[in-house]
Amino acid sequence: MKLNTPIIFLLIVFICGLSLFSACGSGNNNAQLQVQVDSLNKKLAQTYRPGLGEFMMGIQIHHAKIWYAGKNQNWALANFEVGEIRETLEDVKQYCYDRPEVKSLPIIYPALDSLDKAIKAKSPQAFEKGFILLTNSCNECHQTTNHQFNVIKTPETPPFTNQEFKVK
Repeated sequence: MKLNTPIIFLLIVFICGLSLFSACGSGNNNAQLQVQVDSLNKKLAQTYRPGLGEFMMGIQIHHAKIWYAGKNQNWALANFEVGEIRETLEDVKQYCYDRPEVKSLPIIYPALDSLDKAIKAKSPQAFEKGFILLTNSCNECHQTTNHQFNVIKTPETPPFTNQEFKVK
């Protein structure tokens, strides 16, 4: 389970503030505590939060790595990369909840499920079909969210030259 650091931080601040508030009881201390809480809330609001583009770029890299892992029948790596995409989609929901595009994310899950099954079956044919379905689902999501200019395709060259995709 991932912990949401900003929310935990706010809860700690709230609990500490509540403790101090009840212990001190005076109006002057309450005002000082409110100033501290306001200051911490302002700092929290300015904390860096990745944008949707950063998350999508990460998904695109995992997408390419899945392709090369699957083509080399490196099922463990392919499985890992599918998990990374799922994890990133959860991060998108957590950090980009205010973006309307997030509503379209369910388009991707059936394709990831299909790819999961193909990888677990260690079937090159099913893998290729599942990968094409994933790629098409990405593009369908882009169409739905008015990002049709961002077309995903089967990669032609590995995303990294410093990673071995063959099974060792």
